[in-house]
Amino acid sequence: MKFSHQLVVSSLAVFVLSACSSSPTQRRQAKDDFEYLDTPALKAWNYPAGVKRQHYANFDIPTGEYAGGTGRDVDIRPPQQVLELIPGARAERKDGEVTLWLPREADLDKVWQTALEMGKENHIKLRSQTDSRLETDWVTWKSEDEELEIGSRYELTKIESNGQHGFKISLIDWREGGKQKPVTETNKERYNALMTNLVTARYDSDLRAEAARKAQEQIKQIPVSMGTDRSGLPVIIARTPYNTLWERIPTLLPSMGFSVEDRNQSQGTVKAKYAAPKDEFWTQIGVKPVHLKGGTYTFLLGDLGNRTSINITNSDGKPVTESVLKDMVPVISAVASQEAASATK
Repeated sequence: MKFSHQLVVSSLAVFVLSACSSSPTQRRQAKDDFEYLDTPALKAWNYPAGVKRQHYANFDIPTGEYAGGTGRDVDIRPPQQVLELIPGARAERKDGEVTLWLPREADLDKVWQTALEMGKENHIKLRSQTDSRLETDWVTWKSEDEELEIGSRYELTKIESNGQHGFKISLIDWREGGKQKPVTETNKERYNALMTNLVTARYDSDLRAEAARKAQEQIKQIPVSMGTDRSGLPVIIARTPYNTLWERIPTLLPSMGFSVEDRNQSQGTVKAKYAAPKDEFWTQIGVKPVHLKGGTYTFLLGDLGNRTSINITNSDGKPVTESVLKDMVPVISAVASQEAASATK
């Protein structure tokens, strides 16, 4: 994703589902014709004399005035989804606008600062700015889904309601091919969500970078010992925060003979395949070999605040024995220490 004066909309950010050879019009419009627009208007049914009328309410056609496009004005692209990348945040969509509700004012301030920094770095000018509201100048987008170069202006506001702190994004102006046009519901829904995703993605990226930086600052031996979980079952306890340990897992496990195959940070799971290291490895780290069969294992990490619990299950989902966990404690300590020593050279 690149800003500068123009925003190049990537497939990741926009979630465009399209064929490689199709045109923007084909991606936005239905494939078939629009003969249904010529369908005659409905009229009352005339019952023959002597026929008893039967009425079934479940076949009633709703009445009322419904706003919306028809024919070529109908946009068939899948809706733009708001990415849930900010811990504890809840996205609310109403009338095409997006509000991120955050549990703490400090979280809102951080999101607000992220939006400001993102705008400055990408030379997005502001028409007005206060501590709780800002209005952008024109932001230009180029997308494979749009026939013309498009532009949009946004209003970003801080709001508070019932003890919750909100970050609201509103599309307030629209233009196509340099010509200003009314803001449609479709435009509001798609491009409010897109701008929200750009902010949340940047927030997530900054959060990960900060976690990586802290992990590097704490690149010293991680105290590791045996402990128990809330159920009283044996687990390994690493005396370091969850995010810090998570950042080091991709290097720690391979050093111990595990090939990482899959990771899920929100679930705290790391799937890895184990192949016992050679004898030289155990001699080098000064630890006796772990009696663990080759195969696929899952590491289960639990967030305990300033500590992290570690459990291990085999390919059948059964926990490894307590003796295996005890054997792993000095190995993790030795590898972490060795890794720290190498990093400080």
